[in-house]
Amino acid sequence: MMQKYIYITISLFLGAIQITSAQDKDKEEKDLGTETVTVTKAYKPTISDAFKVKSVPVINGAVELKKKPITYSIFSIPVASTFTPAKGKATAVKKTKPEELYNSYASVGLGNMSNGLLDFYTSRPINRNETLDIGVNHHSSRGDIDETVVDNVFYDTKVKGVYTMRERDMEWNANLGLQHKLYSWYGVTDAALGATPEALIDEKQNYFNAEAGGELIMDDYLIKGGDVLVRRFWDATQSGENRAVVNAAVEVPISTELINFNIKLDYLGGKFKNASLNNTENTAAIKYGQLQAGINPSLVILRDDLTVNLGANLVYGLNTEGSESNFYIYPAVTASYRLAGETAIAYGGIEGELKQNSYYDFVEENPFVSPTLTISPTDNQYNGYVGLKGQLLTNLGYNVKASYAAENNRPLYKLNPENAFREDDPKDYHLGNSFDIFYDDIKTLAFFAELNVDVNRNFALGVNAEVFDYTTETDNPAWNLPNIKGSLFMDYQIGEKWFMGANLFYVGEREDLSSIAAPATQPQDFASTVVTLESYFDANAHAGYRFDKTLSIFVKAANIANNNYQRWANYPVQGFQVLAGATYKFDL
Repeated sequence: MMQKYIYITISLFLGAIQITSAQDKDKEEKDLGTETVTVTKAYKPTISDAFKVKSVPVINGAVELKKKPITYSIFSIPVASTFTPAKGKATAVKKTKPEELYNSYASVGLGNMSNGLLDFYTSRPINRNETLDIGVNHHSSRGDIDETVVDNVFYDTKVKGVYTMRERDMEWNANLGLQHKLYSWYGVTDAALGATPEALIDEKQNYFNAEAGGELIMDDYLIKGGDVLVRRFWDATQSGENRAVVNAAVEVPISTELINFNIKLDYLGGKFKNASLNNTENTAAIKYGQLQAGINPSLVILRDDLTVNLGANLVYGLNTEGSESNFYIYPAVTASYRLAGETAIAYGGIEGELKQNSYYDFVEENPFVSPTLTISPTDNQYNGYVGLKGQLLTNLGYNVKASYAAENNRPLYKLNPENAFREDDPKDYHLGNSFDIFYDDIKTLAFFAELNVDVNRNFALGVNAEVFDYTTETDNPAWNLPNIKGSLFMDYQIGEKWFMGANLFYVGEREDLSSIAAPATQPQDFASTVVTLESYFDANAHAGYRFDKTLSIFVKAANIANNNYQRWANYPVQGFQVLAGATYKFDL
């Protein structure tokens, strides 16, 4: 094959030589001569437009390749691993031993003037959601006060039980309470007693109270909660009253704001067997009854550092004995603004209410009232106030406030007249040794200031003072209301064993009226004398020592200055008192 290619190549080469030689020979034989060619136009080449193929050529006979699906499988073979990673070790944190809590405690104390104290409390969990709390409290004294001519024994005993049920979004409780108080109308002067033998004076008064109630707290509901109270209060002179109070709170969210509705229904009814001591004859019993129905709508506005509560208090009041009714509209507007964070918070408001007065409330404040009172509500028209509070330092808080209030029918305690014409069944409270309720319209301008110091978690100190200026409709003094009040308190935990505290308070001068009843004479015309009660300062302190988590001892001192001041006219208090006892905690 190779030889054939060599032969063809040599033949072509020789043929080409022969052709070239023949051409040169012909040229020599035919010589045509020379000519001149003149080009009159330059050559201008052109380029034709390109065009795209508008159709895809079909390739016939092409082999279309298809992908063949491939199935993979893994064959696992377990391999034993001998590698063990090193475990990290957390830094040890010193644990604080949780405080051991007990569900019960009992406290007993005894002191001079036959003072006695008993306090017991237990909280028993029934199950995870139910709890039963029971408390018993007793305080008594049988010591004599030198300035008195009759016994001044007193004691106060309370028993209360509370059943509580807690659920995921609801909590409610029911409670039952009983109370017995014994006091003496011992504010009898020698002049009022006269020639009457002391043994013929029955100055003791017994008060009894039985009440039941309940409270409901709800989450994620329009009705946020409420409470109910039913009370029966009576005394040893066949006087008594009934009261029923129902409160409910509804919260309605609208956009980013909240509208609250507080609804209240309050009924009070009672009777005093004896007539007022302003009458020389015990003619008829005193009956009273009041029904109040109110609603308090309010809009809460929150804007950064500003909080505003815009509302009103609408109350319908009915005198069930006199068949008289009135409708009251009171303002209920409060606001606060953070001027400088927690350092300075400005606040203010104007509020009013129809306050339900009761025999029970009067006895709680002044147990020496007579069972011959007139009971009616107080129209608190408005109480406007502005103030500034905050934290000057992390442990120093302050609060200053100025207020102006207008009240119609405000109750004031005033001495009953000596009424020798009365012999009331046979309780002797008609010797100028009991108090009546005098109603007056009063406007009050007040200034308040307070400082609280938390030196550390073991020491707290607080002091406050308040100044009042009263203007009465009758131009009488504001009976038994002081123009200045102040107090100081201190609590100090000394290490783990010792603790102590103190409470000091000051009350300025008050005025009262001593009078003598006369037949066929109006009370304002009785022979009377204004009595000025001196201001007083009272200092109290306590200290204690804890032996362990269950047992501690304490000592309490009252009226350390031994000042037999008069809180109420003709009623000097006990002098220096000291009481020592022990408290024991345990599980029951």
